[in-house]
Amino acid sequence: MTPAIRLLKNQKIKFNIHQYQHDADQTRYGQEAANKLGLELNIVTGQIFKTLIVSINGDNKTLAVCVLPVDCSLDLKQVAKILDCKKIELADPHLAQKTTGYVVGGISPLGQKKLLPTLIDISAKQYQTMLVSGGKRGLEIEISPYDLANLLNAKFSKLTT
Repeated sequence: MTPAIRLLKNQKIKFNIHQYQHDADQTRYGQEAANKLGLELNIVTGQIFKTLIVSINGDNKTLAVCVLPVDCSLDLKQVAKILDCKKIELADPHLAQKTTGYVVGGISPLGQKKLLPTLIDISAKQYQTMLVSGGKRGLEIEISPYDLANLLNAKFSKLTT
């Protein structure tokens, strides 16, 4: 059981788990999840979200979490505006792993070592449920976007280009 699942169970949040066989040669983890789960669950690609860790103003100690559809790109300038800072960049993968306690490709917005400021793309609001990483490659959690936001004190914002 991952920290993400443990957190949801402890908080008595309704969720479903979806697993698939991760291909070790695959590096586009979110797209892999969409491809393997999309047809099986009868969902659209935009309903599967990826978790990106960003550093604020080039400071490796000041990080934030962005949750956005797997088929979209993060708008760094928009995120900088939302977080009221000059510059946002993707965090170094090793730093992201160390900070969250999860491996890249399996970083869940839930159950991280430390609660970071979190933004969820506004498109999530159109779905009853969304899928986010469950804390390891090949594991997705289906959850209400509102439950996810409430649990993480997250803000819904437009994050994509």
